[in-house]
Amino acid sequence: MTTGAGGRTAAGLRGAAWLLPAAIVLIALNFRGPIVATAPVIGDVRVDLGLTATVAGLLTTIPVLCFALATPFASWVIAKADPERAVSLSLVIVLVGTVVRSMPSSAALLVGTAVIGIGITIGNVVIPVVIRRDTSPERVGLVTGVYTSALNVGSMITSLGTAPIAASWGWPVAIAVWAVFAVVAGLAWTYAVGARAAWRRPTASEPVVETGPIDQVLGTGAIRTVDGGAGSAQVRPARRLITWGLTLAFGGQAFSYYALTAWIPTLLHDEIGFSKASSGASSSVFQILAVVGALGVPVLAAKWRPRAIIALVAFLWLAMPLGLLFAPQLWLLWSVLGGAAQGGGITVIFIVIVRIVSSDADARRMSAFVQGGGYLLGSAGPLVAGSLHGITGDWTAPLLVVLVAVLTLGIVGTFAARRVA
Repeated sequence: MTTGAGGRTAAGLRGAAWLLPAAIVLIALNFRGPIVATAPVIGDVRVDLGLTATVAGLLTTIPVLCFALATPFASWVIAKADPERAVSLSLVIVLVGTVVRSMPSSAALLVGTAVIGIGITIGNVVIPVVIRRDTSPERVGLVTGVYTSALNVGSMITSLGTAPIAASWGWPVAIAVWAVFAVVAGLAWTYAVGARAAWRRPTASEPVVETGPIDQVLGTGAIRTVDGGAGSAQVRPARRLITWGLTLAFGGQAFSYYALTAWIPTLLHDEIGFSKASSGASSSVFQILAVVGALGVPVLAAKWRPRAIIALVAFLWLAMPLGLLFAPQLWLLWSVLGGAAQGGGITVIFIVIVRIVSSDADARRMSAFVQGGGYLLGSAGPLVAGSLHGITGDWTAPLLVVLVAVLTLGIVGTFAARRVA
């Protein structure tokens, strides 16, 4: 256990070495699962509420848009509440949003989705702060990797379970039941850090917490801390060509991931003839294989240049839209390749960022620019794919758009990283 800002020991953290990572894993289950919960039952939701494909696409678009736009609010919350209470607040907000979204009303569906997005945004920002502060240096890489993997496990569990639950009790219950994860995670977090730290207002003023991405992942899986000089504050990411390249590459990655996450169950139902339950279970392959990419890319980064890894990731990514276009019956193979690629894509972009920055402040600004712009582009994925499907009546146009997004990741990302060692 390390000391936090201002020299204090992490508030209330209990002694068992496994306790904090276990709580973080349970928390992470809430930060991707709710986004994919509606995808396996989107057909039933559309029929019951009379939603168009475009509006249905908003159910995945809205949370991603929150990732891009609500980060300043998340930083303000952390500064006011401190990290422990910010984690608790994020879980409460996700819980409330999940309950609201389950109400059989189109307005409640959209409002609840937005609330969930805000809660997840706070969690996305604060959990890396907690990991870096409260984990010993030799274990930071491991805990960060476990956290990232747990995000995808949450998506897999939700994709697998939603349709069967809906078949027995209806879609409102099926998307509400995942609120249990927030309750369990809240209890685990309270036990790990103590009730006072988790829920009560601090008695002394805390310094503002600087926030950024999931901490910089190196080839070794460790954190690199670089102290910038006086001139580092003058760096403006928008004036660097590589920043724009990485932003477009991140956008291509996010666009492809969220478009496919939103619509794969429906696509498999339409193209392969899977039942709703089978479609949801099948789409979970795409989610869980991300763990392979997320853990495999740092291993490759120890020997390969980043541009070579980006090229490999893009090559594997291309198999998903091309395969579903020309040989959808081999969906399992395409899901395996695409799943590993989507897990590796975001990781390699973080590796490039950490290798080009000169200070912690530079890293924060670069990460905020790349992720903010990238998630903004990515938020359009479900909406564009759903709109094209609604207009054309088939999946050719949506998959072609995903193909273009993946090519953007590969071409622009490789070019942007061409000089990065």
